[in-house]
Amino acid sequence: MHKFICFNHQILPAENAFLPANSAAALYGKGIFTTVAIYNFKPFLWEKHWQRLTANANTIEIDLQNFTEQKVKNALLEIIEKNNFRTGRARLTFFDESSPAFWQTDSKNKTGFTIQTADFRQIKNKLNLTVSPFLVNSTAPLVGVKSCNYLENIMAWESAKAKGFDEAIRLNEKGEIVAACLANVFWKKNGAIFTPHLETGCLNGTTREYVSENLAVEETKAQLEEIIEADEIFLTSAGIGVVRAAIEKSELS
Repeated sequence: MHKFICFNHQILPAENAFLPANSAAALYGKGIFTTVAIYNFKPFLWEKHWQRLTANANTIEIDLQNFTEQKVKNALLEIIEKNNFRTGRARLTFFDESSPAFWQTDSKNKTGFTIQTADFRQIKNKLNLTVSPFLVNSTAPLVGVKSCNYLENIMAWESAKAKGFDEAIRLNEKGEIVAACLANVFWKKNGAIFTPHLETGCLNGTTREYVSENLAVEETKAQLEEIIEADEIFLTSAGIGVVRAAIEKSELS
């Protein structure tokens, strides 16, 4: 991570930013975030990121009334300049700083805001995939929300890494393909391109949306066998771009 962070519209060293311990964000992970790719000092697909942030905020009742799109974008451009990096990634997070009913205390702020930046993750040219044992609940209330309560995704990714894989395909309770742990997934078969339907529990990533708008992509509710027999597989996210992947079939037998 780069040296400086934007915390509630102030730029300061990352180690000096703190969340209230009694906040809903600290106690329950109540917050939303997005990771934005930065190219030539500018945020990529900014409008899509902001639209998702505001939609997610409405879903879980994060108060953004003091955060206009232009004000947040200006803060992002300011921290990019301060950390002086041309290409990389930025994570924007909105935290619920109010105290929950179970631990009621006085709280000055309703919503906290941070931007942290870093270089892109080092990614291989082709990622080796397994299938995660961690199922996605397609009916869960946080489906479609990129919330700070991200532990299931991280646990699934760490489990795959511990087995020697780069990523893993996650299925839902119906056995349908949903996504990778930290990315969306596409596959190609007989010249056609497919990606999981949002009703599977899939998060509509900004890169997923961009690819789907610019290529002929069919959203589908597919079983694992369809991606195993695919001609090509790709993972997408703002943090990695578009990366080829392959499932180790011998590991699944």
